[in-house]
Amino acid sequence: MIRRAAAEALGTAFLLAAVVGSGIMGERLAGGNVAVALLANTLATAAALTALILTFGPISGAHFNPLVTLADAWQPSRTWREVPAYLAAQIAGAFAGVAAAHAMFSQPLFFASRHARTGAAQVLSEFIATFGLLSVILGCVRFRSSAVPFAVGAYIAAAYWFTASTSFANPAVTLARAASDTFAGIRPADVPGFILAQTAGAAAAAALFRWLAPNESKHGSAHGR
Repeated sequence: MIRRAAAEALGTAFLLAAVVGSGIMGERLAGGNVAVALLANTLATAAALTALILTFGPISGAHFNPLVTLADAWQPSRTWREVPAYLAAQIAGAFAGVAAAHAMFSQPLFFASRHARTGAAQVLSEFIATFGLLSVILGCVRFRSSAVPFAVGAYIAAAYWFTASTSFANPAVTLARAASDTFAGIRPADVPGFILAQTAGAAAAAALFRWLAPNESKHGSAHGR
């Protein structure tokens, strides 16, 4: 359990370092072109995510996302015993990753974001992004578990661009990015709406796949950004 929790913390930390660090680097090099900065952020995040799932998946399942952990625990034959340790590791790792990214770019370790992400369109985007992410994970875990790292990386790369919110789809990521006043940040006041939408999207996907594919695969590797 200690090894699995450590893998979740380390993987989530590297994920946040990739998200925030590439956002800072992309914004600095893009010369004010937001599309170029977002493209750089997208490619770095998707590539890091794929590599991290491949690395930590055999150890912990590479969830890196409280909603993935909760959805996994809700499936038949799963247990809730490890959920608290996973959630604590993911949240702690997320903040550690933000601090590491800030340190690498000579920023304060934590500073509250002023990046507003509010309104019905943003909340709907988070519901759809999270519903899609959990659907990709649950479908691949059941039928093509070896494809999970590549499917999740590809989905996140696409969701950066087809959602208005740029697809946070992860409460731990959302909380940690509120402590980063950078390209990847989110204003703390907007966090509750995002997390509620993410939770609803994950619950809807988990319920759907209990009906669509009730015979669960024995493989448990999964992930969320």
